[in-house]
Amino acid sequence: MAVSGQEPWLDGDAGRLVRPYQVSGGRTRPAHPLNLLSLVKATGREAAPRHGPEHARILELCRRAPVPVAELAAHLRLPVAVAKVLVADLIDHGAVQTRHPGAATDPSDPIVLEALLDGLRQRL
Repeated sequence: MAVSGQEPWLDGDAGRLVRPYQVSGGRTRPAHPLNLLSLVKATGREAAPRHGPEHARILELCRRAPVPVAELAAHLRLPVAVAKVLVADLIDHGAVQTRHPGAATDPSDPIVLEALLDGLRQRL
């Protein structure tokens, strides 16, 4: 039985109907340097017709405020590598902008990791 709503590619019994490598067109590396903490913000431009539902979901998630790549991957229930490829597609199209955390931010800092985990818990 298919799950209705915002996840048309999921089946209640079988799980994801489209494999992650198909979502990214078989690509495993993004065209732009992105990390887990890269912040993604929609520019207001819509996804291109060739983009899939995952691209549209990314735009929906980051329309109001910047969202880290790790959080986008969690919402999409996709591996981070696939989420990075999708974000890179949207960068190329001009639909999103990214901002990397400042050099003073240490990605392994326990305070930063705890804040990221708290944010993910609140949204999921």
